[in-house]
Amino acid sequence: MKLKTLPCRQIHLDFHTSPHIEDIGIRFDKTHWQETLREARVNSITLFSKCHHGWSYHPTEVGRVHPHLKFDLLRAQYDACKEAGIAAPIYLSAGVDNLAGEQHPEWREIDAEGAYAGWTASPLKAGFHCMDFFSPYLDYLCEQIAEAARLFPGCDGIFLDIISQSGVCGKWGMAYMAANDLDPENPGDRAIAAKAALDRYYRMTTQAAQSGRADMPIFHNSGHIQRGNRDLLRHFSHLELESLPTGGWGYDHFPMSAKYAANTGLDFLGMTGKFHTTWGEFGGFKHPNALRYECAAMMAFNSKCSVGDQLHPDGRLDASTYGIIGPAYREVEAREPWCAGAKAVSDVGVLSSEAEIHSRRTNSADEGVVRTLLEEHFLFDLVDRDMDFTRFKLLILPDNIRQDAELKARIDAYLGAGGKLLLTGESGLWKDREEFAFDIGAAYSGPSEYSPDYILPAEELRASFLASPMVMYLRSQRIQATTGTSLGAIHDPWFNRSYRHFCSHQHAPNRSEPSGFDAGVRKGAITYLAHPVFSLYRLYGAVACREFIGNLIRSMLGEDATLRCNLPSTARVSLNHQAAEHRHVLHLLYANTISRGGSMNLSGGTVSGAGLTIEVIEELLPLHEIRVTLRHLPAVGRVTLEPQGLELPFRQEAGALTFEVEKFTCHQIVSLSEAKRS
Repeated sequence: MKLKTLPCRQIHLDFHTSPHIEDIGIRFDKTHWQETLREARVNSITLFSKCHHGWSYHPTEVGRVHPHLKFDLLRAQYDACKEAGIAAPIYLSAGVDNLAGEQHPEWREIDAEGAYAGWTASPLKAGFHCMDFFSPYLDYLCEQIAEAARLFPGCDGIFLDIISQSGVCGKWGMAYMAANDLDPENPGDRAIAAKAALDRYYRMTTQAAQSGRADMPIFHNSGHIQRGNRDLLRHFSHLELESLPTGGWGYDHFPMSAKYAANTGLDFLGMTGKFHTTWGEFGGFKHPNALRYECAAMMAFNSKCSVGDQLHPDGRLDASTYGIIGPAYREVEAREPWCAGAKAVSDVGVLSSEAEIHSRRTNSADEGVVRTLLEEHFLFDLVDRDMDFTRFKLLILPDNIRQDAELKARIDAYLGAGGKLLLTGESGLWKDREEFAFDIGAAYSGPSEYSPDYILPAEELRASFLASPMVMYLRSQRIQATTGTSLGAIHDPWFNRSYRHFCSHQHAPNRSEPSGFDAGVRKGAITYLAHPVFSLYRLYGAVACREFIGNLIRSMLGEDATLRCNLPSTARVSLNHQAAEHRHVLHLLYANTISRGGSMNLSGGTVSGAGLTIEVIEELLPLHEIRVTLRHLPAVGRVTLEPQGLELPFRQEAGALTFEVEKFTCHQIVSLSEAKRS
């Protein structure tokens, strides 16, 4: 199921409204609505049929209309959008519904301890209730979806929210497990039941959404696109990458999601928010420059844009909010011609740890490798095992990807076709035994007895400011180079820290003499590092470690690397190809983020807990004298700054194109048009 076109400038308009608030929609005005959206250059806005509280915002024969709504608010919003040429997908809360939970508490999720699941379990605390997809609630939900699709057959899609299932110990889940020989006391069996409930949800809700129109677009939102579970994508028309940098996701989550989504075959959009923190915030506004940068990043990584807003219960769009969104969307509109149909150019493929070990949401190996590659300015994609490896010059397996026969065969075929492989930590070991699946050119002795230990990389690989062993905070695997080339020595500490023996405030110092074990080894096309360096970088952020990895990858790619530039580590760069326009498009991005705030407790949000801070973008500072070298491109006839249309001088000789951007602020597109063939 694919969507033909996805609007580039969308609004996701939350409207979760308490039954204790009166005069719902009283200030809605069609003319103001249309003018506000047009002025902000919005071309799609998601409208609410049913909210988390469980109320409907249109006449319904299935659910219940909000008790203080006196007219068909959804119809008024929808008709206003259609008259103005603005797309209007329709939203229904799926996984949480407080009204249904109050009327039918037996429909709520129940966990293994017998407690209700949800954003809050206590009846004395505010929050939303998770519903059980094994229960008759799913039939009720599907009737609501089918009704919305029937009432608004020309809508531009159905958006279903909060798709998860954890508690399966309610009446119907227990019956399912009994009927399918699953043991409710076994966490693994409960996980199987939860997956069955989700499969049931996807099948039934997709059918309901498309009950009146086979091509109805549909998206199921779980707050994160899980890597590796591509069987579910048959239920999606497109992807929406929920990723509010200040809302708990951070500024590196979106690029990571986009680098995977771009390889699924589905069009996708990024979803940030206008909020200073996260969803549900009234009167919170991020700085306009932050939204400019976030939308620019979406375009650079081949995504359409969506900004989350929350409509006031009175139904009037907020002037300050759309005054912030408008400048960002005007820039998006001006840059769209250099983004349409673009595909990323990538030298490096990263096999996702999340896809292999089936972790959820947080994965240090994936996050660490993405941060490393972004900050070292490599061109890369994130893939699962069923995607094409052959287009990459280098494949990275970060930290914890052990081998089975199927994956080993795929990688062997990739190596046989001339690819290069980087393994780190436990990656490359067999799943079922402590042996390497590949000939790495080293003897293996198992995990180190020491943690932490130290490495002194080979001189050409070590960080520019180091000549001494550097501490490696996570445990290494013990290897000794045999037929491969050592990449540096491991130095053991004097001892592990314990009450029996410790030194100073942290770990013991390194011994002066090398341990006899190697920090890494290279044999032919395969390079192996003994530490889980990507998890280490994600957890500790050691610049010396990142520079070591970057130098190593550059040594592996050599002249095959497409891009070299002098951007700082906090800047981002991407290279795309527009085949129909016969050009490559380089995106340069830069914003300086600042951590602000302190202890927070945001009820119902994804940001909570003591000591957490928010990354804020305020001032946008310019970068100067950006030097770029690109290899392996067709002959270039013109290099221009866009959308300004200014030509840049350039040289292209010996397969290398070089040019310099004198100055840019936030986002600069450089168009590289192919020379006309005679």
